[in-house]
Amino acid sequence: MSTQVVTASVMLNTGELVSLQSTATDGTESELKTSGTVGAGGGITATSIGTYANGKSITHFIQPASCAGQIQYCYLARRGEILRCIEIGGSEQMNSPVSIPAVQLQAGDSLRILTGAATADIRQVNYNVVCNDGTNAIFTAQPGTGTSGSVSLTHILSGQGLGESLTGRRIVSHYATGTEGVRYASGSLLLIDDRGLPMGGVNVTNVSNQQMKPNSVGGATVMLNWQAQVVLIA
Repeated sequence: MSTQVVTASVMLNTGELVSLQSTATDGTESELKTSGTVGAGGGITATSIGTYANGKSITHFIQPASCAGQIQYCYLARRGEILRCIEIGGSEQMNSPVSIPAVQLQAGDSLRILTGAATADIRQVNYNVVCNDGTNAIFTAQPGTGTSGSVSLTHILSGQGLGESLTGRRIVSHYATGTEGVRYASGSLLLIDDRGLPMGGVNVTNVSNQQMKPNSVGGATVMLNWQAQVVLIA
């Protein structure tokens, strides 16, 4: 297990640019805070984004959250829930600024990140979802390198499957990330209904190779007992 320096830069509705930087332990979710090392004369103390910009709104990620190794996901948390999925990038990629629907920050809001993997044999895949009612969710699975066949993803907070978490909601935007897309059948994550049939899906993007972009193609209205799955080729 190692550590990664994660960086990002956001623009607020006031026009301010805020640099973010934290050291994260691979396989352990942590917080991405404001950078405490801005400029030769020092900078602001590392602070949660909600405390630093209380009452202001994030409008853009000028630099998506990225690190030299793997970054799995990033989200804006409020009172222990996912308020907004945040796009991620790769440190060796040219990442374009990303606009997001403006969200007004509150004290206590924080940016949560996960980097790397708990062990070297894990090949993690992550699925970020935005629904028609504004619900944001992230699902994940951590199959080992020897795993083959269908693997279902579960919610990072509740541990529930796709259908249990989002019954009756329509997916309007989504994206999946992982580092070994060639080992996923068709290179995709699939939305599987209760009869085992694919009802939608999305390509799995390796952000070390290209910047990921949310898309509205392949979404569906989720029903109970549906699963988000990848089919792994050992």
